[in-house]
Amino acid sequence: VGASGCGKSTLCRALMGLIPIRGGEVKLQGQNLMNLKGQSLRRVRKSIQMVFQDPFASLNPKMTVGEAIFDPLLIHNLASRSEGFERSRELLQQVGLTPPENFQNRLPHELSGGQQQRVAIARALALNPKVLICDESVSMLDVEIQSEVLALLHSLQKRLGVAILLITHDLSVATGFCHRVIVLDQGRIVEEGFSRELFDSPQAPITRRLVDACPTISSMT
Repeated sequence: VGASGCGKSTLCRALMGLIPIRGGEVKLQGQNLMNLKGQSLRRVRKSIQMVFQDPFASLNPKMTVGEAIFDPLLIHNLASRSEGFERSRELLQQVGLTPPENFQNRLPHELSGGQQQRVAIARALALNPKVLICDESVSMLDVEIQSEVLALLHSLQKRLGVAILLITHDLSVATGFCHRVIVLDQGRIVEEGFSRELFDSPQAPITRRLVDACPTISSMT
């Protein structure tokens, strides 16, 4: 969490390898990704997937839902088109778009914002990642749909064992959804800890200001 411009999205893109890093390390299960190149890096990158803020902008408008979901499998030569199509059915079921045959052949513009984000989540899960990075993934959705998508992510995290790194400016979301919270300010970590403890007793000035700006912090649990 952090104020706008503090570096949340930049950190996400750095972890994904989408922007260059001048120094430091990015480790996944003890392995420094900065030391990997070529096929080794390509293999490891399957383990980190991202769900972006704007689901419509992140989906190819010319690809059907089914194609969008199984495209990562084709890119990594993990399935044929027929196998990928079947896998897309399973993933649509997992993210609550049922029956899947009602969605597989639709284009992104034929879906609501919440449905588009569920498709983006399904696509991110296609490669069975160990880490799912969600960059403000519910901020463009209505409050009710936000709650539904967060509940879906919470369910997937428990069922699949995937770690989720959630980027948000909404402290109520962070407190209700996350086990641990990191507070960024001007690109640096200024405070971290268990979510409820951190927001009940904030230490850093920026954390106190963020808490004061959010008068009601409710838990999903």
